[in-house]
Amino acid sequence: MKISFTINGTQQTVEVVDGNTPLLWVVRDVLDLKGTKFGCGKAACGACTLHVDGEAVRSCSYAVKFAEGKTITTIEGLGTKENPHPVQQAWIDEVVPQCGYCQPGFMMATAALLDKNPNPTDEDIDNNIINVCRCGTYYRMRKAIHKAAELHALQEDSEIQNS
Repeated sequence: MKISFTINGTQQTVEVVDGNTPLLWVVRDVLDLKGTKFGCGKAACGACTLHVDGEAVRSCSYAVKFAEGKTITTIEGLGTKENPHPVQQAWIDEVVPQCGYCQPGFMMATAALLDKNPNPTDEDIDNNIINVCRCGTYYRMRKAIHKAAELHALQEDSEIQNS
């Protein structure tokens, strides 16, 4: 079965034996994008979060057949080393990761939240960022989410001024 989608700005067609294969395994094993992590395999922890048409999706339970014609963004496509996404920059500035394993999923969930709610309250964060971090870096993540909102607003202001 052939499935076509755009991932991180590049059109891809993949051949899969079973359309019910989780998108996570296609991203990691077929496309060799290792930033999206396997955590629980039950869509509970969020380590596998990526964006499908701008929505945060737990890719371990998202069948690849549903990706047909969609636009997918992984942590590799969120920003670059030279031009990090505001969420990535905030994570760096606030020194969020401890072990770092779950952090790509948190960053992807945060980027999706900020696209919908550019200035989230602590309650908004608690209700929307429900990923799991075994190291307990939640306090630093909350600070980084608020900082990312500030950086995102500054970036948008700069883009408006430059246009």
